[in-house]
Amino acid sequence: MASGPDTSSASAPDGPREREAAPGAPRSAPDGTAREAAASADSTGQRPEEAASAARPSGGSGEPPAGDTSRDDVRHGSDVPPPGERATPPQGSRAPAARRGEAATADGGETTTASTDGHAPGSGHPAAEADGTAPAEEGPAPAEPGQPAAGGTATAPEETGRPVAEKGDEVSEEPGGATAEGSEAAPTAPRSGAASTAARPGRLRRLAALARREAGSTALAVLAGVALAFAFPPYGLWPLSLVSVATLSLLTRGRTGRQGAWLGLAFGWPFFLVLLAWLRVVGWDAVVGLAFIQALFMLGLGAALAVTSRLTAWPLWGACLWVTEEFLRDRIPFGGFPWGRLAFANTGSPYTPLAALGGAPLVTFAVALTGVLLAAVVLAAWRLRAAAARTTRAYATAGGALLTAAAVTVVGLAVPVPVKADDTVRIAVVQGDVQQPGMHFLGRPMQILNNHVEATLGLAKRIKQGKEPKPDLVIWPENASDLDPYKYPQAGDRIDEAVKAVGVPVLVGALVDHPTKQGYVENQGIVWDPEKGPGASYTKQHPVPFGEYVPFRDQLSKVITRLQQIPRDFYPGDHTGVLRTGPARLGDVICFEVAYDEIPRDTVRDGARALVVQTNNATYGRTGQPEQQLVMSKLRAIEHGRAVVTAATSGISAIVEPDGTVRQRTEEFTRDVLTGTLPLRDDLTVADRVGAAPEWTLAIVGVLACAGAWFLGRGDRGARPRAAAPAAAPGVGQGDDRREAGHARPTGRAAGEDRTAGRGEAADAAGAPGDNDQQHREQHDRQAQTEGQHQ
Repeated sequence: MASGPDTSSASAPDGPREREAAPGAPRSAPDGTAREAAASADSTGQRPEEAASAARPSGGSGEPPAGDTSRDDVRHGSDVPPPGERATPPQGSRAPAARRGEAATADGGETTTASTDGHAPGSGHPAAEADGTAPAEEGPAPAEPGQPAAGGTATAPEETGRPVAEKGDEVSEEPGGATAEGSEAAPTAPRSGAASTAARPGRLRRLAALARREAGSTALAVLAGVALAFAFPPYGLWPLSLVSVATLSLLTRGRTGRQGAWLGLAFGWPFFLVLLAWLRVVGWDAVVGLAFIQALFMLGLGAALAVTSRLTAWPLWGACLWVTEEFLRDRIPFGGFPWGRLAFANTGSPYTPLAALGGAPLVTFAVALTGVLLAAVVLAAWRLRAAAARTTRAYATAGGALLTAAAVTVVGLAVPVPVKADDTVRIAVVQGDVQQPGMHFLGRPMQILNNHVEATLGLAKRIKQGKEPKPDLVIWPENASDLDPYKYPQAGDRIDEAVKAVGVPVLVGALVDHPTKQGYVENQGIVWDPEKGPGASYTKQHPVPFGEYVPFRDQLSKVITRLQQIPRDFYPGDHTGVLRTGPARLGDVICFEVAYDEIPRDTVRDGARALVVQTNNATYGRTGQPEQQLVMSKLRAIEHGRAVVTAATSGISAIVEPDGTVRQRTEEFTRDVLTGTLPLRDDLTVADRVGAAPEWTLAIVGVLACAGAWFLGRGDRGARPRAAAPAAAPGVGQGDDRREAGHARPTGRAAGEDRTAGRGEAADAAGAPGDNDQQHREQHDRQAQTEGQHQ
């Protein structure tokens, strides 16, 4: 910020010279000078600044008069107050009125400056001693951290163009500016008629200072994110989910929204990098890109946790915000990607039975609430280190948070999980295996189909030999037929051979060309009867973006040539997968659809007595992805009170009981057949009846908590006192009051808003009912008229 030259003459005819006084220095002219200048301007036609220059005593600083508004940037771009306001020192300044060269008058407590030209009383300047004002106290007022020394200039936050001196930063010793770290702030008298200019560090230096300041918190956030990934399969250390949630809550506690957003990103990106490492089969760029997109939701979560951490009952709002984050991530973009929900890390924990009451969102809420409550316990215990803080209330707060966390943890154990079967059916699950894992698992046409046909023929042979009881139905996995059995007779014939050999209906996973839309393919489960052939079918409702279809194909395929490996887009189905398969009414769910709440729930509501998850994980074999998908089947079994059968081409295939117990499972990349009795149920769980209501409720509460925190914070920044203290300069006591009330010193944009509010408060105080009200209004009118003439 450039300072104007020190002159004592009036402005040139082409407009007043803009200058900026040192912040905190008094600017008011002697009592009556401004009014005399305004009156002279009206009678002689002079500009107000010319009249003021003529009326100002010699030796003045050349300051523009208090009423000069001919330049808007004088009012808005510097510390010069708007018309009718008295000079306001920087927000948070602690210097008393006597140190500012101000004295209280006897007419209603209005404060005027004793100096006539902006020089501090007692500084030796003739004008400072001209009116007999008592000199200021000896020595400057001691500066608080982040505050200027007496007569100095406070460094404003970065957003206002005056960076706060950080530890280790080199700051030039400008008069009234901040000194380097470790040096003592020496008192400097404000320069007459010129602004003290603080050196603004470059962007790289400011970023380096930010990195140094946040390095510890960022490192902890990264570690917490990695720890959360280890709570999921294949590691399955579910208590780490509590530790990670608690750590993020502690890191964002009391932070600004921007700081919380950074910590959320530092938490979320490593979390998804580790969790989604199985996508490296496609390419590490895919891992990094998808992890970053998912981490953006954590960025918002971190900001929301920070702004709501100042509210009463903040652990409750924090837990709701975790549900809000998952609510959004499950739906956007392109239908969402629900991987990494807290509920999926807790499919074998005390929180798991809560799924029968409110589904996966309620499990997430309980886990998050416990984690945030543990953070509250840590905070309370930390405060108890000080002897003065060891009060009954402090102990009650810590104990209450700990007991609540324990109650939330054990309450799930009291939730009954319905398991009583209304009927049973005997099934066989065929895992035919593939020739090779990875992107090219299909191999030659009909290879996978032949594998499943041979495995089914082997089952039929054992049945005839009496080694296996005959099942009521057989389940094949997704993509068991890599050719359209309707279009390619050789594929249909092989399927028909296997079905007739076993003698029971078979649910076949197949890729089928769309009957009416050229170039599209459908991912289907087809009920193939030994007598009637193919019958009812289900088409996958939620194809995977960039896996089964390419959004904006024409544009993106030119940039990302790898997308050309997906030659055709999958077309989504329009109904649930309730299929009559032999004596059983099964609900078909294909692959990733098990991760979405609404698809299994709608299928059960439509009458499914058991769930079947047809999947093909051959691309991601031995990467941890099959284990992550299997635990979703466990959660769905408890949530809906239904047995769940997972049929995979290369593993992991499994039979899961309604209580989430895995009765049987296969190994990866083996040919195997699972047989057993499947319980069938008709009753709906509470989660089925209430549907998505718990998720919507908790998510909306999280949004409302954020909105409430924002409005409360805005009200605090914009609050104006009813009256100014008569013994203090306007704005001087405001920073003291804020600190005494427990508020942190504002930084960034909040500091700019506080300074703006401070100027408004000074204006309100100056315009309080009194003898000068009419004079202020008349002065405003004259200034507005002058501005119009200048324009």
